[in-house]
Amino acid sequence: MPYGDDATIRRILSHRTWAVVGLSTNSHRAAFGVAAHLQQLGKRIVPVHPRAETVHGETGYLTLADIPFPVDVVQVFVNSAKAGAIADQAVQIGAKAVWCQLDVIDLAAYERTTAAGLDMVMDRCAAVTMQRMSLTNA
Repeated sequence: MPYGDDATIRRILSHRTWAVVGLSTNSHRAAFGVAAHLQQLGKRIVPVHPRAETVHGETGYLTLADIPFPVDVVQVFVNSAKAGAIADQAVQIGAKAVWCQLDVIDLAAYERTTAAGLDMVMDRCAAVTMQRMSLTNA
């Protein structure tokens, strides 16, 4: 079951700067394609990965805390066991929202993150959701 209603999703999708945690140069990973889609829609993507690689022309960072500018949305492409720590870091850096991709679910993190005032969506693909939302707005 997805977590996040349409109003929350629309708010999150309106944000411009998306840190994509788990984004690397591996073009076979979902994060690579979704980040490219976000860029095509005018979003600024910020790769966050242990190798801090440049991806899609954007400088990568080791952690969210290393990003030297504000981030609106933290998109989570790591497994559910690591998602809570990433959500907590999103709160610490002052992000406005957290988006956890398909099959990434952490109910305790959802409670903590939304209690801290951030919007959060879990278990949804951002690219698919963006396409669905644009179709319903046409």
